[in-house]
Amino acid sequence: MSIELSKMPKLGFGLMRLPTKDEKIDLDTVCKMVDEYIDAGLNYFDTAYVYHGGDSEVAAREAIVKRYPRDSFYLATKLPAWCIKSPEDRDRIFNEQCERAGVDYFDFYLLHSIEEGGNYDTYEKFDCFKWGVEKKREGKIKHFGFSFHGTPALLEKLLNDHPEVEFVQIQLNYIDWDNPVISSGKLYGILRKHNVPMIIMEPVKGGTLASPPPEALDKFRAARPEASAASWALRFVASLPGVMTILSGMSDESQMKDNLSTFTNFEPLTDAERQVIDEVKEIMHGKPTIGCTSCRYCCDGCPMGIKIPDIFSLINSVRIYNEGWRAKNFYNTHIASSAKASDCIACGQCEGVCPQHLPIIELLQQAAAELEN
Repeated sequence: MSIELSKMPKLGFGLMRLPTKDEKIDLDTVCKMVDEYIDAGLNYFDTAYVYHGGDSEVAAREAIVKRYPRDSFYLATKLPAWCIKSPEDRDRIFNEQCERAGVDYFDFYLLHSIEEGGNYDTYEKFDCFKWGVEKKREGKIKHFGFSFHGTPALLEKLLNDHPEVEFVQIQLNYIDWDNPVISSGKLYGILRKHNVPMIIMEPVKGGTLASPPPEALDKFRAARPEASAASWALRFVASLPGVMTILSGMSDESQMKDNLSTFTNFEPLTDAERQVIDEVKEIMHGKPTIGCTSCRYCCDGCPMGIKIPDIFSLINSVRIYNEGWRAKNFYNTHIASSAKASDCIACGQCEGVCPQHLPIIELLQQAAAELEN
């Protein structure tokens, strides 16, 4: 069953950064956002076994599956390599996902976060590609693919070794296009060469591109006064051929409204606007920020309970906006009371799961020096 790109919604609703209240998913707000999204004629929802500590798939059941006809939306989720210790775990996890989400099939199913090393080795060791094809044959999966955080060489190998893959999800945004670690531009080129439809994650790089440095924001406002910085990032990705769906992890209703306005009567980037983005990239590449996207994969296994993404967000605010005292005050009030950056024991768990391949141990040492002195 091939994917018809023309029938896929350009904006997908990512369920990784849902609004919370008292550290739990704010289901009332999620339902409102789902309604607004569907009322706009859109219907692609992306979750995963590990999002929100496993509660994201449950939220999908409550906010979407129970409230809309099953054939009116697409639901995607993912199999996590780091939870697989035996062949039996594949079906165990899949069945648990079906129960959590309240469905008997998933429209799109992905092997989660393939990259060199552990994840890739696990998927191959337990024959997960063949398993996915079997699940598709059983009607439990409609479309089978993978999300990817590895090198261009590995992506090329995977596409050659596994022609059964129907789509690939990659991180792509204008600031990572030439990033030698993320290699967005090279990955995009490989997928286009193989004619593989792509789903895009992190188009706004975890919100980073929604709040660029002031001088970069001035560039955007001069060219398009009414447009948000996030809309520029989304339009950059949506203007690329071969893009099936662009995921946005919207955390509140204002983000939903802004994104919907971007895709209502969508306007591709002009050549002049591409030049503006190039100028913004030059500005942002001159800022020594931490490329954290707040996926929070690093948090679940941290033995010290350090809120790593929150700390890095504060460091970035200091470096971009020179708000040192505000960041330190917030750090001492809201973060350090539970665990400080200096509490890191350098176990390396965080670095092993970071999709951005950040040197987190070293960065936490830097954060401690900046925020705790």
